[in-house]
Amino acid sequence: MASRPSHFEENLLCPVCRDIFRDPVLLLCSHSFCWACLDQYWDTSSSQRCPVCRTDFYMDRPPCNRALKNLCEIFLQERNSTASTEVELFCSTHGEKLELFCLEDQRLVCGVCVNADTHVHHACRPVDEAAVALKEVLKTRLKPLQEKLKLLKSEKFICNQRAKHIKNQAEQTEAHIKKEFEQLQQFLRDEEAARITALREEEEQKRKELEEQMMRINSQISSLVERMKTTEEELESNNVSFLLFSVQQSMSREASRSADRCVKAPGKSEVRIPVILDPNTAHPCLHLSDDLSDVRFGQWSRQTMGYMEKREGYTSVLGSEGFSSGTHRWDVEVGDNTTWALGVISESAIKTRDDPPSSGLLRIGFHNETYGQGLSGEFLTPLTVKQKVQRVRVQLDWDGGKLSFFDPLSDTHLHTFKNTFSEKVFPYFCNVCPTQALRILPVDISVAGLEVHGPSAPDREQAELQK
Repeated sequence: MASRPSHFEENLLCPVCRDIFRDPVLLLCSHSFCWACLDQYWDTSSSQRCPVCRTDFYMDRPPCNRALKNLCEIFLQERNSTASTEVELFCSTHGEKLELFCLEDQRLVCGVCVNADTHVHHACRPVDEAAVALKEVLKTRLKPLQEKLKLLKSEKFICNQRAKHIKNQAEQTEAHIKKEFEQLQQFLRDEEAARITALREEEEQKRKELEEQMMRINSQISSLVERMKTTEEELESNNVSFLLFSVQQSMSREASRSADRCVKAPGKSEVRIPVILDPNTAHPCLHLSDDLSDVRFGQWSRQTMGYMEKREGYTSVLGSEGFSSGTHRWDVEVGDNTTWALGVISESAIKTRDDPPSSGLLRIGFHNETYGQGLSGEFLTPLTVKQKVQRVRVQLDWDGGKLSFFDPLSDTHLHTFKNTFSEKVFPYFCNVCPTQALRILPVDISVAGLEVHGPSAPDREQAELQK
């Protein structure tokens, strides 16, 4: 049974919790309380008053009673030290020194306790010997705990490293995404500027053509006015002069018409529009350059196998712009590429996604050191080429229904398809070579390739087809 607290201890008890002060604070009325007890009391009563004398307190927090706090800490230390010493050194029942340890009851006993009935048949050992044995047991139990702690620390370190890696990876991915979008925005700005420039040039060209047409109309008007004046003069002349002058004018006009019929009509104008690749039509195995002019072949993967089940199996990509009229040319650098195909594909063949397309795909290609040409279908018909081709020029005459291929470096005609085009067609590029990209040459380089001596290959082909 706990002894009654002394008068000194009574002075160290909080009036609210009736325990030794913990973090004592002092009110203006000189009463002291534990801050936690006082704060809880104020929350319950909804008013800041002293629990003893009911005096109102208007500050947010009372000041700490430092002297009382130090006194309470000293008292607790002395009481704990005294109690520990009494339990450790002397028996509470017999007042004798505790020198033995009962193995049955796992407690310290004195010599009188061993001879008493409660421990008479129990095994007892000296305190030092029992402590050593117990420490060995604790050491045995401590070792697996230390190993487990080591493993937990190792796992914690790994988790911290993973967290850092995830953070760094997210930052790198974010930077890469921002860079790609900046490049895309720059590409869009460049594309906008290029299209606006092309629009201005087209506007200027049409304006000049309109001015030339106006000049021709004015010239014709002047000619008609002159003829009307001459006719009026003829009407005013006498009959003999009128008949002689009319015969001469008729003969002169007939000769002029014959000469006009002999004049050749102007040839078709050739459209020079830069061809760029459309990344939305690219096979997953293909990688396009930032300027959308190079296409490289990557590696097959499970993703690409799934792609082949639902889309066209060729590792191909299309041009971003389709053609439904006019004449168009573009040059492609094939270099040492071992497997490639170039041509055009119709819009309906793109939508149906047949594999291989049953119609609408016109192409030539190179595989197993052999050149070939094909009008849709899967296999290419062998094509005789005397010299290895490093560059291919594709020429589309949509209105004339012809698709021709040339080697601009050797000025050699490779093949021509004759086909009546009835819908929009897109440039077609296929690359299955992992070491060599297909590169679309800029317009200025493509035009420079046309400067050859004598009749060019396209002109000779045109002449042969006309025959």
